[in-house]
Amino acid sequence: MPDAEDVRRIALSLPDTTEKIAWSMPTFRVAGKMFATLPEDETSMAVRCPKEERDELVLAEPGKFWVAGHEAQFAWIRVRLAALENEAELHDILADSWRQAAPSRLLDHHPELGLPTGD
Repeated sequence: MPDAEDVRRIALSLPDTTEKIAWSMPTFRVAGKMFATLPEDETSMAVRCPKEERDELVLAEPGKFWVAGHEAQFAWIRVRLAALENEAELHDILADSWRQAAPSRLLDHHPELGLPTGD
């Protein structure tokens, strides 16, 4: 089961990613743009997710995904780390969020990370 240290390690392995404390929690940014946070007691993370996909994820796997009330108007979703199957799933989620925040110059230089899913 992935934990907060796995989130930190994988997020920081993505190109041009930095960690910054904001709102008293770790946040991860690509080229200065936030793509993940470790809120509360670091048992979950928040990542970018297009609104049209977010509701489907929550309905399909409510034990894994939810939307925090204060984030409802934004394209973000919460992920329970204990509900993730393995580090590969964690990597896929973080990489997808990274792609949504990364500038095109980074996307062009890192085709191995795939194409953005939209925003």
